Amino acid sequence: MSIQTITHVEYHCADADKTAAGLCADFGFTAEEFTPETSTPGASGPDEPTGQPEPGLRVVWLRQGGIRLSLASAADPDHPVARFAARHGDGVAVLALGCTDPQAALERAERHGARVLDRAGGLVAGFGDVALRFTATTGTTATPAGAAGEGGPKDLLDALDHVAICVPAGELGPTVQFCEAALGLHRIFGEYIEVGEQAMDSSVVQSASGDVTFTLLEPDTTRRPGQIDEFLDANEGAGVQHLAFRTADIATAVRTARGRGVEFLTTPGAYYDALAERLGSTAIPIETLRELDVLVDQDHGGQLFQIFVRSTHPRRTHFLELIERQGAGTFGTANIKALYEAVERQKSTAAA
Repeated sequence: MSIQTITHVEYHCADADKTAAGLCADFGFTAEEFTPETSTPGASGPDEPTGQPEPGLRVVWLRQGGIRLSLASAADPDHPVARFAARHGDGVAVLALGCTDPQAALERAERHGARVLDRAGGLVAGFGDVALRFTATTGTTATPAGAAGEGGPKDLLDALDHVAICVPAGELGPTVQFCEAALGLHRIFGEYIEVGEQAMDSSVVQSASGDVTFTLLEPDTTRRPGQIDEFLDANEGAGVQHLAFRTADIATAVRTARGRGVEFLTTPGAYYDALAERLGSTAIPIETLRELDVLVDQDHGGQLFQIFVRSTHPRRTHFLELIERQGAGTFGTANIKALYEAVERQKSTAAA
């Protein structure tokens, strides 16, 4: 299949400059050097971002390591960018999929039921109002799991590790089928997760290259409503719950971001008390993990370390994750459950 990587992620925002400034100040992203106010998101692909002039549209492109983000806002409330932000709040509107043959990828997706939104722009409907853009991989370098990124030595983040997407109850199976048939992805993992009286189902789909990974989450509506239900209500439908950014040194990344004022979700001390018995030795000392509230999981390939940024979104929908992989290439059984429990802790803290 021609889909190789995610070349960039397009956000639609109420204020692109404000959102970009926050990402730069908190996580060290830098702006591209061109005139963003005369660009259209994805119009010319990630390596020629200037596109065609569009009055009233503000676009800021950010980069760090192999991560590329496009942040757009529109002055006209009837513009599609402004309508997306008004309905969902600031969030991911387009995932740009790098392909060896974008036209062939679009035609395959269309044959398998994808609704074409903009044929010239390679845009099809994806998950709710989140669209997929098929674009060329020319000039794009993917970063293998566990490897360092292509940025400079001061970069905290290397690559986009995975995208977590919430879908309404009953849509997980069809969404997995869509990803397999229309996009050529493969289901590599699935788990039914119970936390107290709440429950959800999950599947992970991935490209053959390993550089496109979607974690798909669906609530179990036979149980007490939980965070996935709340996301779907607040977001008004399916959408991207979080982006996970990979780092080669999660301890340094967390310390640096905290020093800049970023807040992360905390973890009970009992979690770390049981780690040695549950996992044995860890590549990062347990006391360091405890100090930083970093979670750890492992699979047959090695260990992965993760932490979730406390959401600052007005609707408490979209947030970020930092993840370091030391040999682990997939998702262990504790990975998704850790996210669920971490968000529950945030809710409890906010209610206290």
